Amino acid sequence: MACRAAGKRGIDVGLTRVLTSPSLGHAVGLTSRTSLDGASVRYIPESSFSSFLQGSGHHTTKESSIRCFHASRELWARRKNDNQGVDLKTQKKGKFAKRIKKPPVDAPYVPPKLKRITKSLQDKTIDIFEGMTTVELAKRTGQSVITLQEFLVNLGEKVVSEFDPLKIDVAELVVMEVGANVRRQHSNEGSEILPRPVVVTVMGHVDHGKTSLLDALRQTSVAAKEAGGITQHLGAFVVSMPSGASITFLDTPGHAAFSAMRARGAAVTDLVVLVVAADDGVMPQTLEAISHAKSANVPVVVAINKCDKPSANPERVKLQLASEGFLLEEMGGDIQVVEVSAVTKTGLDSLEEAILLQAEMMELKARVDGHAQAYVVEAKLDKGRGPLATAIVKAGTLVCGQHVVVGSEWGRIRAIRDMSGKLTERARPAMPVVIEGLKGLPMAGDDVTVVETEERARMLSAGRRRKYEKDRLRQIMEQRTETKEPSEDDSVVPERTEMPLIVKADVQGTVQAVTDALRTLNSPQVFVNVVHVGVGPISQSDVDLAQACGAYIVGFNVKSPPSSISQAAIQAGTKIMQHEVIYHLLDEVGNLIVDKAPGTLETKVAGEAEVLNIFELRGRSKSAGGDIKIAGCRVMDGHFSKSSTMRLLRSGEEVFEGPCASLKTNKHDVELVEKGNECGLVILGCNDFQIGDVIQCLEQVVRKPKLIISDNGIARIECY
Repeated sequence: MACRAAGKRGIDVGLTRVLTSPSLGHAVGLTSRTSLDGASVRYIPESSFSSFLQGSGHHTTKESSIRCFHASRELWARRKNDNQGVDLKTQKKGKFAKRIKKPPVDAPYVPPKLKRITKSLQDKTIDIFEGMTTVELAKRTGQSVITLQEFLVNLGEKVVSEFDPLKIDVAELVVMEVGANVRRQHSNEGSEILPRPVVVTVMGHVDHGKTSLLDALRQTSVAAKEAGGITQHLGAFVVSMPSGASITFLDTPGHAAFSAMRARGAAVTDLVVLVVAADDGVMPQTLEAISHAKSANVPVVVAINKCDKPSANPERVKLQLASEGFLLEEMGGDIQVVEVSAVTKTGLDSLEEAILLQAEMMELKARVDGHAQAYVVEAKLDKGRGPLATAIVKAGTLVCGQHVVVGSEWGRIRAIRDMSGKLTERARPAMPVVIEGLKGLPMAGDDVTVVETEERARMLSAGRRRKYEKDRLRQIMEQRTETKEPSEDDSVVPERTEMPLIVKADVQGTVQAVTDALRTLNSPQVFVNVVHVGVGPISQSDVDLAQACGAYIVGFNVKSPPSSISQAAIQAGTKIMQHEVIYHLLDEVGNLIVDKAPGTLETKVAGEAEVLNIFELRGRSKSAGGDIKIAGCRVMDGHFSKSSTMRLLRSGEEVFEGPCASLKTNKHDVELVEKGNECGLVILGCNDFQIGDVIQCLEQVVRKPKLIISDNGIARIECY
């Protein structure tokens, strides 16, 4: 032990052996003492030991004045403990003094602060653009660069650096893999910017003359072709004005069921022409059109139509618009008002001037070179040409032969036709066209995206389909979670039946509008479940699906199915409802829902009788029920039934209520007693009759819900 300690202190081992001997120890001035446990400890004075080392030629380090060599581990541990027991106050405090760690202090537990919950990626929309880097994409998505690079490798892209620019299609695929929504941003730097025609959307209440006004502008008659004389499609066409200017018009339906169509029209337009009938005034769909225009942040020109009628009152319409917050020019505002008549064709020049003046103030320009950006306003399935998409080009030039992705569908443009049906090779901004060549039917409201190759179109279409399917499943799970939440009164569970429907229509926009209108007929008693929607005529597969799930088939604006399909539907017991007017469709489906509803049980007073005399029957055995009292009554109102419940009233207050035990007329048992007849009545368990009492006959009746259609065309089911 002494040798080890001496080795640590830099002393030669052989020398320490010599020093530890008693004879040599006295020669160098070593003194010894015996410790408590008998171990020998020697103390070496600093002067003698240093002089000895210097004489021997050894180097020594600076040590304390007394050096200790312990003979055992126990003594070394005891000396260490003794040094730790030194009072802390006596230690020197200095800049380089060794800090002694204090024991931890017991403190109460403080919970960590909750992190702020960030917005879910499913509800987050990320803006992407051409040439953005992986680093920029990682900042916007909140993902690491390595994660995004793994997505790029899975997509088949070559990853060299995180600062390399990405194609906008690749960036969209990466963002969809992350799970967020995408919004494309396009730059016009270095592009050719030219003026373009104005896109005008005509909006207003149903039957206020929107389509008739457009007919007067383009000298055609579309309103006569529409079923019921009301517009049920979203139409787009270009009108050449007498001044030589061209204006693109969008005609939106005014019925309440076509709210989504009006919203799409307001989203793609530059200017809204609000048509209000002078004899009808501001109506619910007028206010809805105003809200759509405000949400789209587009200017409005008011056209007061039907000014040729004797009951026309344009001033009343202006006051109603002013009360809704519309600042008209006549009242110091900036909204132009034009009085027109579609029948007499008066005021059309003033309307044209107002539209062109507003367009000139807006200075409308668009990029004409590069890939096109378009917006789908309608889509339908043609038997000979396949899926057709009606779109309006917003920027760039759409060229025949390009590969496009429309929503989750893709294809190569086979033909481009204008609204008159003529073929064209290219479509410029603000031009409505019909696109042929898509692989599937897109949704109205989808954007048209031009891509370089067919492979990229397939990948982008597949990625969007996966994203749409994930969002759809997430919405279903959220709805199921909401419906499974416990209610305040779990004991009362209303009975609810399901009414499955299959909806087929002529165009995609109409399918959506009809589906939304049918879903508004949901009630606490009947659940309207739209199991399948499609565009085109009713087919055999629709009949088979309806037979499998017990559904009704709804056809709107489609051709009558062949006799073979009709016979198959009759044999399968499937009902087919075909209509061309939305009013008639909602009316029939609503009545069908009312018939299918289970209804609610209510207690109804079927009749009232007055007690004229009381008869007491005595001497009966206890097994027969003992003595009973019979009330001799005359039916004053309604009828009395033996199977009903009886209520005894005295001075207007209820005395007893119970089932009828016996009902007789002229000593004969009867089941029913009509008004004005006399009878003998026994109520089970009641012997407290008095002359002048009133007895009510109570019956349980089933009360069905009621179909209510408001003046603005909104249908709903009211349950009691």
